[in-house]
Amino acid sequence: MCTLLSSNLRELVLEDKVAAALELIDVHKSFGQQPVLNGLSMQVSEGEIVGLFGRDGAGKTIAFYCILGLMKPTSGRVVWRGDDITRLPFYRRAILGLGYLPEQSSIFRGMTVAQNIEVMLETVEPDPVRRSERLERLLADLRIAHLRDASAKSLSGGERRRCEVARALALEPAIMILDEPFAGIDPLTIASIKEMILSMKARGIGVLLTDQNVREMTAIIDRAYVIDAGTTIFSGTPSAMLRDDAVIAHYLGRKDD
Repeated sequence: MCTLLSSNLRELVLEDKVAAALELIDVHKSFGQQPVLNGLSMQVSEGEIVGLFGRDGAGKTIAFYCILGLMKPTSGRVVWRGDDITRLPFYRRAILGLGYLPEQSSIFRGMTVAQNIEVMLETVEPDPVRRSERLERLLADLRIAHLRDASAKSLSGGERRRCEVARALALEPAIMILDEPFAGIDPLTIASIKEMILSMKARGIGVLLTDQNVREMTAIIDRAYVIDAGTTIFSGTPSAMLRDDAVIAHYLGRKDD
């Protein structure tokens, strides 16, 4: 009897551990008579990295906007830890633990690096001592402590991205959405950003990202979704994605070497 209870408890704990924090369930989005998302479903758990792939116009950006609350689906649901958040606005989702790092620069150029992070910390940590401790920890973790008093407008691309990640992590997200993190940057900065994404995973943060750089994406993700015309044509591991006939036909366009 004890063994059975222990086994059942283990199964419940394991099931809870892998339960998705974020789910898109049969989401449709149309603009007038033009459908953009057609029954899109996906999920992201904490502590995993998930890649969303698709050609330009496949519906990736609209899917992100529906997840974030920047657009409302025509039908379908966005679920956060079992609760329907489809109608919640962006700021309410951020409070729940949904973070967003857009492709465009999001730092305040007229502030220092430390001030940029402090602005975010002030929204979640009222105690000045704890706020200062968290600031120092974020500066150290993102390896930008030496830049604390530097003006944000003087930062290189990689330094700016680290500051933006520190700002996002200040809100302690459970799931982070990254839009085109590798776009328009040099190989050294790409390597730095990959390291930061893997660091988020190590912290237990789930990451959902999209980018046109297939090679860099597949090097770090645990699972992949490929969408075409707003519907999922593949869901699985990155290695299986690169061999999938539908993915090759609709997205990659060739066999991967």
